[in-house]
Amino acid sequence: MQTKTKKLTECAVMVALATVLSFIYIYQAPQGGSVTLGSMVPLVIVSAHIKDMRWGLLACFAYSLIQMMFGFVAPPTATLAYFFAVVALDYVVAFTVICLVNPISKLFSNELLGVGFGAAVAVACRFLCHFATGILIWGVYAPEGRPVWLYSLLYNGGYMLPELVITVVLSIAIYAVVIIKRRK
Repeated sequence: MQTKTKKLTECAVMVALATVLSFIYIYQAPQGGSVTLGSMVPLVIVSAHIKDMRWGLLACFAYSLIQMMFGFVAPPTATLAYFFAVVALDYVVAFTVICLVNPISKLFSNELLGVGFGAAVAVACRFLCHFATGILIWGVYAPEGRPVWLYSLLYNGGYMLPELVITVVLSIAIYAVVIIKRRK
């Protein structure tokens, strides 16, 4: 049985670890976005490990605010409404959706398969957030003659696909070694 203090401590440590890992770049895209050394993995682990989704939601939301503090890039928006849409989609929603690992992983009898599939779906949802803002706002950077949706797909897919692979592989490996082995 986990106490509230233990859950809060685990969430805080995982958010801190995710933040540190978010500064270790494998690749950094020119207008924002990067492939990191598994910065989503601690959020996946804490979301899957703590069975109450509220804790994963809290951890992922806190991480989204930290990402906004450290990595905010002012969007080229024409209106205040678009500005807030970008902030919400590119930061708050994009990183908070990682908590979806919790309910998705529960659908599988095999824990590792659940964690892997949950991580893939959560990172894919994050991609969709960035893809949407790429169409709505960041399309001003699209080369002339290229459809904005294609620009957004290629730009965001260029860093999110490797991030997805790294996240899924490391999440499964770490969950197997740290969580499952620890129970035995």
